[in-house]
Amino acid sequence: MAAKQWNPLAFNRWPVTVIVTVVYLAILIPILVIEHVLPSAPTSTLDGLDIHEAWLDLQHLTSGFHPYNAHQNDEVRSWLLTRIDEILQENRGLSAADKEAGLDQYKPDVFVFDDNVSNLTVYQSYMGVYFEGTNVMVYIRGRDDDKRNWWETPGLSPSGKGGVLVNAHYDSVSTGYGATDDGIGVISGLQLVKYFTTPGHEPSRGLVVLFNNGEEDFLNGARVYSQHPISKFAHTFLNLEGAGAGGRATLFRASDTQVARAYKKSPYPFGSVLSDTGFKTNLIRSQTDYIVFEGDLGLRGLDVAFMEPRARYHTNQDDAKHTSLQSLWHMLSAAVATTEDLVSDSSDDFEGKPQGPGKVASGSGSESVWFDLFGTTFVVFELHTLFALSVTLLIVGPLTLLITSIVLANQDRMYLFAISIPVDDGFESVPLRGWRGVFRFPFISVTATAGAVALAYLFAKVNPLIVHSSEYAVWSTVVSAWVFIAWFLSRIANFARPSALHRIYMLTWLSLVTWVLLVVATVYENRDGIAGGYFVLFYTFGTFLATWISYLELFALPKKAEFANQFGGQTSRRASSGGSRLMTPSADSMGQHEEEEEPSESTSLLRGRRTTFANYTRAENNDDGDAIHSETGREEPEVQNTNVYGYEQAWSAKLPTWTWVIQFLLTAPIVIILVGQLGLLITSATHQTGQDGSSSLTVYLLIAVSTTLLFIPTLPFLHRFTYHIPTFLFLLFVATLIYNLVAFPFSAENRVKLFFVQEVDLDTGVNQVSLTGIPPFVSDAVALIPSANGQNATCAWKTDRLRCSWEGLAPHVLLNSRSEEPPLQEWVQYKTKRLESVPNSNNRRGQVQISGLDSRGCVLNFDTPIKAFHVAGSAIDEVRYPINIPPEGTSEIRLWSRKWENNFVVDVEWKPETDADDEKLTGTATCTWSDANTPGLIPALDEIIQYSPDWVAVTKLESGLVKGSRKFTI
Repeated sequence: MAAKQWNPLAFNRWPVTVIVTVVYLAILIPILVIEHVLPSAPTSTLDGLDIHEAWLDLQHLTSGFHPYNAHQNDEVRSWLLTRIDEILQENRGLSAADKEAGLDQYKPDVFVFDDNVSNLTVYQSYMGVYFEGTNVMVYIRGRDDDKRNWWETPGLSPSGKGGVLVNAHYDSVSTGYGATDDGIGVISGLQLVKYFTTPGHEPSRGLVVLFNNGEEDFLNGARVYSQHPISKFAHTFLNLEGAGAGGRATLFRASDTQVARAYKKSPYPFGSVLSDTGFKTNLIRSQTDYIVFEGDLGLRGLDVAFMEPRARYHTNQDDAKHTSLQSLWHMLSAAVATTEDLVSDSSDDFEGKPQGPGKVASGSGSESVWFDLFGTTFVVFELHTLFALSVTLLIVGPLTLLITSIVLANQDRMYLFAISIPVDDGFESVPLRGWRGVFRFPFISVTATAGAVALAYLFAKVNPLIVHSSEYAVWSTVVSAWVFIAWFLSRIANFARPSALHRIYMLTWLSLVTWVLLVVATVYENRDGIAGGYFVLFYTFGTFLATWISYLELFALPKKAEFANQFGGQTSRRASSGGSRLMTPSADSMGQHEEEEEPSESTSLLRGRRTTFANYTRAENNDDGDAIHSETGREEPEVQNTNVYGYEQAWSAKLPTWTWVIQFLLTAPIVIILVGQLGLLITSATHQTGQDGSSSLTVYLLIAVSTTLLFIPTLPFLHRFTYHIPTFLFLLFVATLIYNLVAFPFSAENRVKLFFVQEVDLDTGVNQVSLTGIPPFVSDAVALIPSANGQNATCAWKTDRLRCSWEGLAPHVLLNSRSEEPPLQEWVQYKTKRLESVPNSNNRRGQVQISGLDSRGCVLNFDTPIKAFHVAGSAIDEVRYPINIPPEGTSEIRLWSRKWENNFVVDVEWKPETDADDEKLTGTATCTWSDANTPGLIPALDEIIQYSPDWVAVTKLESGLVKGSRKFTI
């Protein structure tokens, strides 16, 4: 017999292996490249932008730590005002070419607000806060804006359409230079001022660029912005932030579809609504100024932030050296494109009634779904569209498969679940073996997923933080294990009980699983407005189409009765070997044994070698398309068909051999793109959060689940894989498993963060230095500190981390402003007095005055919770920020002043525990120091940085690096 021509699309081993592998690699490699390779920054100055000027500004801004409570913060603020003035001076003149082009017809008015007045008292979380702002705001008046200086008249509000707010905070933490948190945001704000004051770029709607101070200390700067008159103007906003230390700027959150479409203009969009879901479900615990503008002020806007690498966040590696010009350009280009779209909007989409008391009349938008594709295309649509499509698919998908099944049954071509079919004489039947393969999917998928989950628990138990520095090694182990297990079980099943229905059964099960997932996602869409399951819709749709094609393939088969009648006389002597590929006596498809013939002289000496119906029909196609005939090697043209693959059912000869390619392309690529991007996004956001006390097991389980979702579309085709790639994956599994179990989880590039604070009892002189972190690494680091040597460092659990404390080196923070250190008790000064009791109440009243030398941040802690408090000179916003202290009271008040050594006057009210008039209120008066720019001011911190291993990063535990406390009594 002549060999058949090799078909590159046939459902044979080499075509399946090559096509599936190439498709996965062709999509996953670009996704990985996009994750780690940023778009190139322009090499020349653009119209209205200067990227190299921006880079120099970033270097200057990050020349030192500049937290709110450090003198460097004041220097940064002065520099900002100078740079704003320089930019405006530069853009006030027009060249001759500009004048010829008529660009001098309109130049926007620009107003700079140096806010040294606004202050606010709020109660948030569990404490009271008083804050004095030092925000800087630049208002660029738009063509369509109210031409009055309405902010100069108390109580007056702007007329016309609202404007746009762009926000970035210029303070850093005390242990970080703030290059990405939030230096790039600040520099982008400066470039926006430059761009929109350049002729030809004047906004239609006005633009407010806010440089707020105090974000790192519970978002104080954004809250106090609400007290300035200009806060009435903007209806939409763009918040620029950093929750990592480089990479791409990600769209974290969007309040609605309309503003999300503005971000679509970005040349390099990046992000998924899944991150927004993480905030809504409290899976992401940190917050940005977004919640102030969207939640407290009622604006509609976007949150764009850096999110990786988390190990450098809030450390001395968050500097210009460890970020890049490309990161700066990625955020700046997104900011310019988004802002330009918002300020050019001429619709009424952002107008309407206020959404709550004290909120701007910015209307309301529709909840949105958004995600990027390969960092170049941005998809945005409304959540109710996703819900409608989901409900439609939930109904249409199963209904279509049901109708198709009914038609197949009516045409006698429904081979699914078919056992046998009688022939014309009615006394014999032909086995169809349509049940083969029906339960493979749950067994194989559950086993492979169980293997991935078992690895997650193994890593969490043996080396829980290896994912911190080696996330791709973890991915490699989990992926290689899942694919190898699935392939091995698929090949075993195919060898033992080959079935032409393997693919249709696998796709049917997969369609059922995705249908259930879509039900869950749809419920959350409708009930909670959660859009993070958007990928399930596309997953389910592709799987449904692939499954439907499998059902349509059955129309190519002969009718079951016709097939049976072809072999009516050949079924009387069926061999037991016909039920299995293994050459042992076996049951037929019903599990019933044939009766043995009485042996005679003509009986073969070899039992099981008799000529049977199966002998005539079973032929195995090799990879070149030729037939390898089973058992007897006899060719019977009237029943032999080389289109039957291997030992599969004879009736499958008519099945198309190329449709598998369409099915694979309908399921795999969209899954690889969406799930692959989400898997990397989740990994980037979480793999270094274990050092913060988060569960490492959660990260490993997310990788295991992502792996299952990513590779489960291969199950219908994996049994046709050659052994080469699975063998390679098995070797990769062994190598990466060993590495992940024994490798040290940290390095100089992926350090573990230990959290520093020094607490000084100013009454006794005792000072305690402490490092908080993940055991045993925090203990290992403490053992290397000279001043801790010989001491019994006390270690105790602080929530989900270990805190180790010892008697440390004395701080000299006041030498920053004095030539000599005053006595410890003068570092914090306080006065207390009793006030008249509250009329008609048992509550007592008192007053505390507190100030700290060379400090502008103090804290009052009370041993008995207080019921009310008031800070002298404070503004109270009863509409946006009512002081609603819970019945159990509060034990802490934080005080922030724009002036150094300010004297805070705080009146408090408390309920005594007894009826005695002389019952006292006791507590602790604390002030903080956060300036670590000069070596020697905090020797304990310098010592830890010097002697800690290179895999340790030191960051702040609280707002202050040094806390000085004294006891008080009222």
